[in-house]
Amino acid sequence: MDKQRFTLAVLTIVPLVVACGSEKANSGSSSGSVAAQRPVTGVDWRVQGITVDGAAQQVHGKPWLTFDAKTGKVGGLLGCNSVGATATVRTGQITLGRPSTTRMMCDASLMGTERALLGLFGGQVSYRVDHDTITLTSGNGTIVRAVADE
Repeated sequence: MDKQRFTLAVLTIVPLVVACGSEKANSGSSSGSVAAQRPVTGVDWRVQGITVDGAAQQVHGKPWLTFDAKTGKVGGLLGCNSVGATATVRTGQITLGRPSTTRMMCDASLMGTERALLGLFGGQVSYRVDHDTITLTSGNGTIVRAVADE
């Protein structure tokens, strides 16, 4: 009887041992394994989508944002102009100061992207990082989705 219990235990445990811990972090698999989350700071976030007042806006140009923990600032490109502001990053929330930008005039489509992105600044923004994507949501309803630039 003990031999049967031992055999049953081995047949039960071995598949579990083989299944557990066989994936590397960030292996690209979506099996639910634990993967390291991207940090908010020190990453160039390329803007992929903008929603203003519930309406999706077309993203023009190559806008991006980078949050720097050491300097407490955010910098980037809004589509046409460069931007800089103070940025205090906390878990799930970023407080963005008033933006300072260069003052170039560009194509209307680039300026539209810029106006939409400026809706993030001058207040608190909640954020959520999911693998290589960050979603920023301002108190006025502006939502920006960006991906980590590799």
